[in-house]
Amino acid sequence: MFPSILVPSNLSAHNRGLFYGQAARAQTLHSRNTYARLFASCGISWAQACDKAMAYREVIEQLDPALLHEMQGIAHGSGLTLADIMALNCRTEILPANFLSDATHQADAALQANRDAGLPDWLGDAPIDPAAAEGECTAMAVAPAASREGNTWLAQNWDWLGRQREALVLLHSGNEAGQRFTTLTEGGMLAKIGMNTQGFALGLNILRSLEDGVRPGVPVHVLLRHLLGCASLGAARAALARIGQSLGFGAASNVPCADAQGEVACFEVAPAGWGEVPPAQGVVVHTNHFVCASLLSTQAPMGVTLSSQPRLATAQQYAAQSDIDQAALENFLRDETDGHLSICRSPDMALPPEGRVESVAGVIMNTSTRQMWIAPDVPSRCAFEPVILPH
Repeated sequence: MFPSILVPSNLSAHNRGLFYGQAARAQTLHSRNTYARLFASCGISWAQACDKAMAYREVIEQLDPALLHEMQGIAHGSGLTLADIMALNCRTEILPANFLSDATHQADAALQANRDAGLPDWLGDAPIDPAAAEGECTAMAVAPAASREGNTWLAQNWDWLGRQREALVLLHSGNEAGQRFTTLTEGGMLAKIGMNTQGFALGLNILRSLEDGVRPGVPVHVLLRHLLGCASLGAARAALARIGQSLGFGAASNVPCADAQGEVACFEVAPAGWGEVPPAQGVVVHTNHFVCASLLSTQAPMGVTLSSQPRLATAQQYAAQSDIDQAALENFLRDETDGHLSICRSPDMALPPEGRVESVAGVIMNTSTRQMWIAPDVPSRCAFEPVILPH
């Protein structure tokens, strides 16, 4: 299982970050090195990425000043700068809108700038393989009406560079209001997939819109952390409405959600606005393209090997099953019917390390019973292990 970090509940925002940064220093440095190379492959040096990220400082402070203090604490604890931590938390906004397309970028200058700055390069002089942009996440939320025992579920695989598995931590922390939560996240990031003690759970599927990163809005990973303070899906819906009307969203993503009251939905966010995908017969599934009619025109080009639409069709077949339970969700997250581009993605060892996109982890959450299980590897080759959640 991934390292577990239990942040004490009586700390200030800065000291919460300091505690987390000290405990996850190795994972945070690993994240910095991974993303420095990934951004460079898109023609963005780490220094440029940090500059881009700092443009989001004001909007984060307007959303919640405590989150900025917490990121400053993470920086102090991990030995990095605030700009480094901002770049990690704004990674979706920094990645170009065509990241999931078949486009190639001139990377030589950015790679050289990183070398000149003394940044470790885990690939040395090797070029980034275009396959690194292939394959992403698949999620399913299940309401009581479609559940075997009347529970509410949220399940997803997180597909990314296999290297980042070493950067993952289970962070048990809280916010200024005292709301406690557990999130599986990358070292240095505020949150990713998780659930709070009131039984509100969320996940993440990256989307790409034509306006991603054009102007500062609330960054996706900051948004996830903010929403983990919500008591219910309804409260999250209201928060999205407020943010959409005032601060806006920095980049596109889908946020699948479920709560202890039995409500499930997917929320698509983008600089152009946000929309809700409701469940059909009690189940909602999502991959990596827009579904909401109001946002379809903002869809950025997708690569032919992303497999978002075929994976959605496969997910919908699982969603049509009756009496979904934990075993059914484990089978869903282990589906390999489409080979390398399946819901459960194994790394293609014929590719160089930077091209080995895989299901880094699988997560299942029961919001009715406040339980979580994680497969800490490709789900088809390991067990889903229970996570002990703090109360």
